[in-house]
Amino acid sequence: MKEKVIRDIYKVLEDRRDNPVDSYTSRIMQDDHKLAVDKILEKIGEEAAEVIIAAKNKDNLVQESADLIFHTLLLLVYSGVELDQLLAEFESRRG
Repeated sequence: MKEKVIRDIYKVLEDRRDNPVDSYTSRIMQDDHKLAVDKILEKIGEEAAEVIIAAKNKDNLVQESADLIFHTLLLLVYSGVELDQLLAEFESRRG
């Protein structure tokens, strides 16, 4: 099941938060809270702009979207949001 990859990524991010290693995501999540949030939000803004440009240029949309989703997941993990909360929100919107 390809959807499992999101759950796997989420678990890795949670592990990097709880058991820091020398990695990009661990380093960000170990920063001072304000600095960590600022860095994550800056990346989300950067990636959102790149998605817009990719969509307009019809180039690299999948890759840029993956970067945006990754950093959004990073923010959720850092903020202590459980993946099931996000999935439940999506489920509630399925009209």
